[in-house]
Amino acid sequence: MASSNDSEVRNRSRRGSGRPTLADVAGLAGVGSITVSRALRDPERVSPELRQRIAAAVNELGYVPNPSARALASARADVIGVLVPSLTNNVFSEVLRGIHDGLGNCPLQIQFGNTHYSDEEEERLLRVFLGQRPSALIVSGIDQGPTTRQMLQEAGCPVVQIMEIGPDPVDMMIGFSHLEAGKVVARHLIDVGCKRIGFLGARMDPRSRRRLAGYEAVMREAERFDVALVTTTISPSSVSMGVSLFHKALEKTPDLDGVICNNDDLALGVLFACHRAGLKVPAQISIAGFNDLEMMEVASPSITSVRTPRYEIGQRAIAMARAAIDGERPRRAVVDLGFELKIRESTMRAAVPAF
Repeated sequence: MASSNDSEVRNRSRRGSGRPTLADVAGLAGVGSITVSRALRDPERVSPELRQRIAAAVNELGYVPNPSARALASARADVIGVLVPSLTNNVFSEVLRGIHDGLGNCPLQIQFGNTHYSDEEEERLLRVFLGQRPSALIVSGIDQGPTTRQMLQEAGCPVVQIMEIGPDPVDMMIGFSHLEAGKVVARHLIDVGCKRIGFLGARMDPRSRRRLAGYEAVMREAERFDVALVTTTISPSSVSMGVSLFHKALEKTPDLDGVICNNDDLALGVLFACHRAGLKVPAQISIAGFNDLEMMEVASPSITSVRTPRYEIGQRAIAMARAAIDGERPRRAVVDLGFELKIRESTMRAAVPAF
């Protein structure tokens, strides 16, 4: 039996000079207008029971969506929002340069947001960006919190996750495997003859933890893993932090003959500490970094590091976003650009004289 409210909705629609509205459908179905709009745009996001009620109300009222209103609601700003954890870190400055260069003379504009490695700040900034209805979003990493991930899934625009890859992209993803990179550098130090290989890490964000997991997997496989070999901190990375972590590592394991550093800042700090302590690199201890910043090649001795395609990630990410805005979806949702181990003097134990 129809309620008095249902009758009022139908009578109001019949008496009015215009056609039934979205609000009329919502009133008859007993739901909010947003729910009706969502059901009409994306039925899978609404329960079957609600879809049935809304469909019945649409049929009874003869509701026809207003194409002008729909176009207005779907309008997007000529902005691509980019969220990264740092605007000053050399790693991310290269990514941002790639994004900027990849944009070219396109009428789209880039709006950068700095999350400062904070999940809460990432969520806050994403809400700000979504309020501006961006044409696309580029976000760093694959470890967004549940609320942030849901917002990205419901953003209604192309989303590109960058800097690493995983099995479950929100939309599109481009980067490389930090886990595999950690494995490769650990195997290299074993191959050059290191027995007691330490891992030094700072900040320890999810990407850093995956590098550590790669190192640990290889060390366990070689039956060389010892928890005392791992020295990490949640404090930010720096050259001086590399010195500090290395001193702590030596206190725990004085027989260290190899060190894998979570990034190049730490590796340079370890090299300086070795020079000061009179430890010969690579004869007594080998050093490897991560990201392969310019200073790794010009250090003395030059430092082995994992080269990551930061600039290309930025360029390719913006290209993927622009293509998706134009309706051209990539053939592969996940793009693995890989990495390269740049072997230099700091791990060439048999080929380079001690420094």
